[in-house]
Amino acid sequence: MVVIETERLILRSVAEQDAAVMLDYRSNEICAKYQHGQTKEPEGISRLIERRKNDTVSADHPFMLAAALKQSNTMIGEIVVMPENGTITMGYTFHYNYHRRGYAYEALTALTNLLHERYPFWNFICYTEPENAASIALLKKLGYHDMGYLPDRKARAFGKWTAPAAEADTAEIK
Repeated sequence: MVVIETERLILRSVAEQDAAVMLDYRSNEICAKYQHGQTKEPEGISRLIERRKNDTVSADHPFMLAAALKQSNTMIGEIVVMPENGTITMGYTFHYNYHRRGYAYEALTALTNLLHERYPFWNFICYTEPENAASIALLKKLGYHDMGYLPDRKARAFGKWTAPAAEADTAEIK
């Protein structure tokens, strides 16, 4: 099911046809370097796709979307959204062949705008490792601001449309 269309992409449900692409980028050091806990074996990816293929965009449960090229429907990345207690947390991985071409920015802009329109009072948070300069630059370009380092997550938190209470949660660690 297509959720969002952009100029070059569709954001849609993951499908069986995505398994080989997911295995490729999840197993590649360029993408896997900053990803922890992601399934990287064929059987695990197949189970993940089976579990997530009917996900819908909702603040009631986590969901996963494939970012695919509009012309070919080839998956080039994934976005996972984890809504909880008024906060939407997103994670993303894009295929190494499509880095630095604006695809992640295009996909995340469209998805973030849709989610903010539907849930205007929710906080938006993304976490990234302090060494992941490309992700930090992307989040800043998307309008997220650095909320500080969280030692328990070993990550920097970036927020957008965050309430003062969410800001206070990271204020003492800046």
